[in-house]
Amino acid sequence: MQKIVECVPNFSEGRDAARVEAIVASMREVAGVWVLDREMDADHNRSVVTLAGEPEAVAEAVLRAVGRAAELIDLRQHQGAHPRVGATDVVPFVPVQGITLEECVALAHRVGRKIWERYRIPVYFYEAAALRADRVNLEDVRRGQFEGLREEVLRNFERVPDVGGPALHPSAGATIVGARKFLIAYNVNLGTGDLTVAQKIARAVRFSSGGLRFVKAMGVELKSRGIVQVSMNLTDFEQTPIYRAFELVRREAERYGVAVVGSEIVGLVPGRALEMAADFYLRLENFQPEQIFERRLAAALAGVPAAPGGWSETLAPFLQALGSPAPTPGGGSAAALAGAMAARLGCKVILLALRKKPSRDLQERLEEHLTELSRAATVLAEAVARDAAAFEAVLAARRQRTLDAAAREQAVLEATQNAARVPLEVAERTLEVLERLRQLEPKIPPAYGSDLRSGEALAAAGLRGALENVAINLEGLPENELVREVRARAAAVEERFRRLGEVAREVRDAEQ
Repeated sequence: MQKIVECVPNFSEGRDAARVEAIVASMREVAGVWVLDREMDADHNRSVVTLAGEPEAVAEAVLRAVGRAAELIDLRQHQGAHPRVGATDVVPFVPVQGITLEECVALAHRVGRKIWERYRIPVYFYEAAALRADRVNLEDVRRGQFEGLREEVLRNFERVPDVGGPALHPSAGATIVGARKFLIAYNVNLGTGDLTVAQKIARAVRFSSGGLRFVKAMGVELKSRGIVQVSMNLTDFEQTPIYRAFELVRREAERYGVAVVGSEIVGLVPGRALEMAADFYLRLENFQPEQIFERRLAAALAGVPAAPGGWSETLAPFLQALGSPAPTPGGGSAAALAGAMAARLGCKVILLALRKKPSRDLQERLEEHLTELSRAATVLAEAVARDAAAFEAVLAARRQRTLDAAAREQAVLEATQNAARVPLEVAERTLEVLERLRQLEPKIPPAYGSDLRSGEALAAAGLRGALENVAINLEGLPENELVREVRARAAAVEERFRRLGEVAREVRDAEQ
């Protein structure tokens, strides 16, 4: 599978289209990179560019853009509503296909070092790439902005960049490089010019002040329009959907007698995020993503059966491989698939229950379970292939003849340890699915109980299968810190699974 990474660099220029075009052009010059989108905002005085492609090509494109931005942008003359510390302010790498978040972290670290080596622009690392706990959050790194930070780094060791420095670049400042999951930049515009209203609403919305999980927010002034805005970053749209953030902003605005006059998405957005919003507001019954014309057409062009009658054809290659004498896929992949099916059955019963128009409180609890189970189903489905790939890596290490015996033994050891981690993650995630399915039992109509109990049975089977694969992969491995950690986590899953079974038996006994 081809590795695809997304990068969304933010540049401190949103008013001069020629400068932004020059920066974007420097990225287009690199083969293997697609510039998918760019957004300019004059009030923020900031541009956001979305590009994707092979990791090393994207890295080179970003490096060229950082250099071009340093030539064209002078922060000493820059003013705008959005906080910034650099001409190229933020460079986040996002895994899209065939690449892990950990690999994006390594990519971010390489790019950060090269930014300093090529342009003498110091670098801070944030989110998953952060080297220090106090630099995980972007707002903490950016505190004081360019003007404050350039003074503080000279007298406060705690603010010194991770790479380069300590002094910032005179005109280009510093660049913040990181790795993260997909983020949605979402802004809600308010029909008032009072900035304090936007700031109060942002405080109520953002997680750091007690608001919504996975939401960062600030109030900004849009001087060109005479209004203010609640500017948000949604760092996990499946757990905190767009519609939930919008609704909280709207309700808070009503408290101040202010109307919402519009909202905007900056950059690109996953289709799933908009589907969730459409489903929520339209109260669609039995809606499935496959009902979207473009998705159905893409599936047809790819030769994927669209009708239920074609499912057996879709599953046939996997089931045939599962029953063959080939080493993969095996029990670990089957366990992950069982967990994914269990999670999807949970989604089914929740969607059916939501059609019954439950109370507001129950609806919110069911929607929370829905987002978590949907997320788990995606992770577990991906683990079907990950488990097979992990074991194939073990086999490849064993067949490696270009290494001496000691090096080959080390390669096999590392591959086997990784092969144990995948089913462990499957076991942990599937246990979470099982626990949520049990919590759903009193919340759904009895008519949907058979689907729910089928999901519980699949989850229990997948969990047991995953633990068996952890155990077999650990056999014969020498004791080390990683092996002890895997054993401890597997034992913890076993214990929680056992206790869950005891609780279920107690409930059944009480009902008889």
